[in-house]
Amino acid sequence: MIKRMGAMLSLLCVAVMMQAQIHEPIKCEASWAMVGEGVAELRIAAKIDAGWHVYSTELEDGPTAAALTVETIKGARLDGKLGFTDGKEIAKYDDMFGMDVRYFEDKVTFVQRFILEGDYLVQGYFTYGACDDESCLPPTNVEFKYEGKYTAPAAPQKKAEPVKAAPKKEEPKAVPAAPVVAPAETSEPSENSEPSEISETSEQAVNAEKASASQFGALWEPVIEELGQPKGTADTANQSLWAIFLLGLAGGLVALVTPCVWPIIPMTVSFFLKRSGDKKKGRRDAYIYGISIVVIYVLLGLLVTLLFGASALNALSTAAIPNLFFFLLLVVFAMSFMGAFELTLPEKWTTAVDGKAEKTGGLLGIFLMAFTLTLVSFSCTGPIIGFLLVEVSTTGNILAPTIGMLGFAIALALPFTLFAIFPAWLKAAPKSGGWMNTVKVVLAFVELAFALKFLSVADLAYGWHILDRETFLALWIALFALLGAYLMKWIMFPHDDDDDRKVGVPRFMLGLVSFAFAIYMVPGLWGAPCKAISAFAPPMSTQDFNLYEQELHPQSMDYDQGMAIARQEKKPVMLDFSGYGCVNCREMEQSVLADDKVLDLINNDYVLISLYVDDKTPLPEPIRLTENGKEVVLRSIGDKWSYLQRTKFGANAQPFYVLLDNEGHPLNTPRSYDEDIDAYINFLEEGLSEYKTRK
Repeated sequence: MIKRMGAMLSLLCVAVMMQAQIHEPIKCEASWAMVGEGVAELRIAAKIDAGWHVYSTELEDGPTAAALTVETIKGARLDGKLGFTDGKEIAKYDDMFGMDVRYFEDKVTFVQRFILEGDYLVQGYFTYGACDDESCLPPTNVEFKYEGKYTAPAAPQKKAEPVKAAPKKEEPKAVPAAPVVAPAETSEPSENSEPSEISETSEQAVNAEKASASQFGALWEPVIEELGQPKGTADTANQSLWAIFLLGLAGGLVALVTPCVWPIIPMTVSFFLKRSGDKKKGRRDAYIYGISIVVIYVLLGLLVTLLFGASALNALSTAAIPNLFFFLLLVVFAMSFMGAFELTLPEKWTTAVDGKAEKTGGLLGIFLMAFTLTLVSFSCTGPIIGFLLVEVSTTGNILAPTIGMLGFAIALALPFTLFAIFPAWLKAAPKSGGWMNTVKVVLAFVELAFALKFLSVADLAYGWHILDRETFLALWIALFALLGAYLMKWIMFPHDDDDDRKVGVPRFMLGLVSFAFAIYMVPGLWGAPCKAISAFAPPMSTQDFNLYEQELHPQSMDYDQGMAIARQEKKPVMLDFSGYGCVNCREMEQSVLADDKVLDLINNDYVLISLYVDDKTPLPEPIRLTENGKEVVLRSIGDKWSYLQRTKFGANAQPFYVLLDNEGHPLNTPRSYDEDIDAYINFLEEGLSEYKTRK
């Protein structure tokens, strides 16, 4: 009895630890219903957790698409293609896949119709792929089997409602994928059940799990109890908002030193300090003036959110037409800063607000003065605000415009407050001059560079192939080389002073940095990764000429074979659970695994085994196993590696990195998505040290 209770406790512990790591963000339920005379529907209803999405049907060479595989069909035939209902399909361009993807959030019901012709049997499985912003699940299967008798009804039934079909004309491909069977109905033990019956059931489950694992050998035995929670998966949402705030802050600091804003600061502060003769009241008015600036720009950010809405802001990041519009907008802003023309608001607006401010006293008058500043300085701040709003809106975060404008406004308002507190600082402040025009022109070059980023998204979406990676890099090299030439005063623009050809030390140093950055990008024309711009440049797959060979190559893509190599070479193992359709796997490969020290550690000290959980290569024959008391069917190589990840390590999201000794035991806590290179190096060195200690 004690032995059986121990088995129950062991099974419970394993289940709890697996629950801590295995993600179950998608709940699917299959059902069968008659919807018309001789017409039945197979429905797969999916409830999707917040932050996750399930991909739609017929996506080629990208993420795992929803697909139906009918293994047995008798007395029935398919009616049309797999469609969907009860869900909103979202379409957007994905930079990593280089294609348009379609997916669902919150909920969706996939529907396949069948025409019944008598006694019927329909058996198979439905496959779907799911991702969030940090990881993807392996392709998941929902098994189904329905059989029965069909007899034409005496009275006609209601006409079947139409189902939305996938947009393409060709029939969906039946793609086998890694199975995670839909939750089966289980019967809870009654209160009157005997303890021995429960123990026997638990013992049977434990024996079934062991039998399934032993089918592959000792290397497949679970090590969940030896593992900790995977490190990584940082809170990217908060990091993103902080980055947006800092971007806004930087934009505000740049706006401060433009010809439209900087000369106004001392005049405004002096006005407040001298207006009443009361320095305390003057300082208070200056504080209110600064707060008013913050309120005005934050309201502008809120207005952008209200106009576009959360879903529109999310779609802006990859939609082709908005990105093409942003490209043209930034080009116009850049031309304005270079002196081709001046962007100004109607003069009557400024006059009206200024006149109102003079007639109105108190807090409202000060607020109107701040509003006058925003109108008067628009020719300089407009392109900066526009650039900032374009950048933060395309992050897809509904708070982005407001947070960005908050940072911009704080930077813009801060000098008015500081100079009011410390009036003596005004004497030490730099005087207005031609250097402020230099700031505008430098910003124009930066806006042109970012404009190409938006053009690249549209180019990839429409398949124009006018801005492949080498073309993009060539334009950036030219832009930053010309910026360096401008800073050295080799070229001039309309508002520059031709008489002064001397180059100051700060300007010279900035020019040197610009030239160096242009030279840094030159090897990228032949395929070098240029990690500093990997977030902006088109994907490496668009590069026509690539001589770069410093990439990570696994020694094996088979677990058992790789472990045999490790034992032969007497090295530890690095398991890389990945996926062809895993975006963050590619991000890790480009930003972390391509690091020189990381590459050196993996190539010299480990045997790298890469296991793709969405590898659709069929196994010689399906393998039937028991997992968590249910039967699962492994049909493909990807199924096999997904099963290994779930049962041995209690995880099912990619990327997932595990360090093992060559007997299959973990060396330290595994890692998932985290672009901290130093932490990853420590992860590898820690595993190597533990392996040497055990040896």
